Amino acid sequence: MSVIQELWERIGAQDWARVAELIAQDAVIEWPVSGERIVGRANFVAVNREHLDSRVVDDWAVRVLRIVAQGEAVVSEVEVPQDHVVYRGVSLWTVRGGEIVAGREYWTSPGQDPAAPWRAGYVERLDLPQEGTAAGDRDGGRPVGGERAA
Repeated sequence: MSVIQELWERIGAQDWARVAELIAQDAVIEWPVSGERIVGRANFVAVNREHLDSRVVDDWAVRVLRIVAQGEAVVSEVEVPQDHVVYRGVSLWTVRGGEIVAGREYWTSPGQDPAAPWRAGYVERLDLPQEGTAAGDRDGGRPVGGERAA
């Protein structure tokens, strides 16, 4: 099983000690949308743990929609339903020696960025997913692509 698949399973289980096993001591994870950089294993685990500890999450789940890997580069797309919103995340990971050494994550919610009216003549509307489903997800949520990362 890939390091990234295992990461999402451990985050979904809120198994922070086992999440830490997958993150390099000096890993750097960037969140460009919020303009933040998380430096180090302890900080990455703390940010995720405290985010969940600060909320009442009855039905916490992480659904892996896709993992694609080539060499040390791994891209994952996940869906996380919370409260009355579904979060989508695309993460660009660097995995080296069985550890995550770097990452860049983009998080949003479907419909958060409204379509510009001027594009209406050029685009088709994408049916937004209902909670717990993914539009166009034809593989039942299993990883797809050439997963080759350690």
